[in-house]
Amino acid sequence: MTQQVRQAIIDGRTSLGIELGSTRIKAVLIDEQFQTIASGSFEWENQLEQGIWTYSLEAIWQGLQASYQELAHNIQQQFEVPLTTIGSIGFSAMMHGYMAFDQQGTLLVPFRTWRNAITEEAEKALTALFQYNIPQRWSIAHLYQAILNQEAHVPEVAFFTTLAGYVHWQLTGEKVIGIGDASGMFPIDSTTKNYDANMLQQFDAQISSQGYPWQIKDLLPQVLTAGEPAGTLTAEGAKKLDPTGTLQAGIPLCPPEGDAGTGMVATNSVAQRSGNVSAGTSAFAMIVLEEPLTQVYPEIDLVTTPSGDLVGMVHTNNCTSEINAWVKLFREFADAAGMKLSTEELFATLFNEALKGDSDCGGMLSYGYYSGENITKIPEGRPLFVRSPESSFTLANFMRLHLFSAFGAMKIGLKILEAEDVAIDRIVGHGGIFKTPEVAQRVLAAVMEAPVTVMETAGEGGAWGIALLAAYLRRHTPEQSLAAFLADQVFKNDHGVTLAPTEADIQGFTVFTQRYQAGLPIEQAAIDALI
Repeated sequence: MTQQVRQAIIDGRTSLGIELGSTRIKAVLIDEQFQTIASGSFEWENQLEQGIWTYSLEAIWQGLQASYQELAHNIQQQFEVPLTTIGSIGFSAMMHGYMAFDQQGTLLVPFRTWRNAITEEAEKALTALFQYNIPQRWSIAHLYQAILNQEAHVPEVAFFTTLAGYVHWQLTGEKVIGIGDASGMFPIDSTTKNYDANMLQQFDAQISSQGYPWQIKDLLPQVLTAGEPAGTLTAEGAKKLDPTGTLQAGIPLCPPEGDAGTGMVATNSVAQRSGNVSAGTSAFAMIVLEEPLTQVYPEIDLVTTPSGDLVGMVHTNNCTSEINAWVKLFREFADAAGMKLSTEELFATLFNEALKGDSDCGGMLSYGYYSGENITKIPEGRPLFVRSPESSFTLANFMRLHLFSAFGAMKIGLKILEAEDVAIDRIVGHGGIFKTPEVAQRVLAAVMEAPVTVMETAGEGGAWGIALLAAYLRRHTPEQSLAAFLADQVFKNDHGVTLAPTEADIQGFTVFTQRYQAGLPIEQAAIDALI
């Protein structure tokens, strides 16, 4: 097997995916069976500069080169062969944000990431103008806010894009973007697989009095769907990714995508009536829709799959941070008591206790808000645990409570999709919270009121997802959809473990959700009182 993989590396029968996440850049090389051959990573953090969360261009390229070099080094060490060519490459990154450039390709203002909540005025104005939800983190909201602020750089903008779009442009010379990533820049028309033409005209009319020397369509990258060619690695781009000069130019690239799209691919959740829930520091549920929603909901982002199908996304800023904080406290107790428990054993012990708790968590309440939460209209974070003297305060109920609370805000958003009669046949859960078998999966099944699957490969992450999109570019037949490619080739032997919700869990979560919504003034009071 090692010799077969070695030959595949030499022949370039591989696909490379690199994803720039908010805390880690990861590179993954896969073989023709879609298995990971080698990986590399680089840890990084955003910086707060003059009130703007950003990453410098230097940090972007340092991280890309370091993650790629670690991957190439691992290949050399394991297979005794240099990485000179690759069958196809794909780049993805955290979605949204704002990278604006002038005619010479110079960055006009520091990269404004998705994390910046500085576009509220633009969000409200554009949502009203388009009658389409425009979240603060979307690229068009950042541009319009810059217009409203009369920022000096706006007349000079010749091109703006996302982080993935920027990297792709620098390595290929092509100003293109995958449709899933594009759907976080400007609203997409899923019938034309392009930016919504009417909304482009509305935007131009809205700013016509400003006299800018551009129209919005001229600033946006070209939209491509999964499987379409998106350029090749130039000689300059090869040297930029691999300064050693080992990697050859001419490698085809798939359209650059956002992390939401690669998450859908990595969990085989791109077909209509399917969805996935990613649970980590933040959480989001993505459901591929059969029809547009009947009205505009600020709680529901409308994005697309990498093939351009409409997706309803419920995004929450908070999920597992408070669970991790309490587990850390229990770790301190275990250490103080001289107990030798691995992190995995500690989580498993505490999570399994949650299965023994009362269905409604014994009447207790918590909010794991480390930051504000848009869905519940809470502006700041104050982690909070509260109970009455009559609450059943047991370890089982305590752990069950915090698992329920991790999905509390998400449930409120999902109730909107339920009211819209959105059909869900299949949900895949992925993220660290699912590492302990069954526990969080059962909770999520109660939240979704639908069976939840956790797959063996779901932990591979977005870098693997963009590697799959790179493989799709190279290996799909003209009539083969991305959904069919994933189902018939990539995931044909990975069916995962599926759990259906129990009636007791659904009823318990329903009671908890009522308590959670009724208790929101307590969370607001904590913000007002605890400064």
